[in-house]
Amino acid sequence: MRLFQGTEFDRPPRCERCEELEEDCVCPPEPPPRIPPEKQTARIAIEKRKKGKVVTVVRDLPAEGNDLPALLTELKNACGAGGTMKDEALEIQGRQLDRVRETLAEIGYRVKG
Repeated sequence: MRLFQGTEFDRPPRCERCEELEEDCVCPPEPPPRIPPEKQTARIAIEKRKKGKVVTVVRDLPAEGNDLPALLTELKNACGAGGTMKDEALEIQGRQLDRVRETLAEIGYRVKG
């Protein structure tokens, strides 16, 4: 007789969602929990690039818990400008400080800068 025979420690581990054995489980990994916008503060600033180009930069929003590509698309549409994501900073072409601030406030983010 084994020490833990008949207890939960004797049974192989199973997936909580599909009840299959863990090695046979094909469930997709759970996405990270979303952080509500009201609990986040975005810092925005205007920076100058080489050749005199000006960009509006949004920082301090964590990539985990946010959908930064979707937020970037929404900001670009609101400003009518192009943009990109470098590291965890969102860059919008041009001097768009007021529009970006207004759009982030509508979504619910706290804004500094």
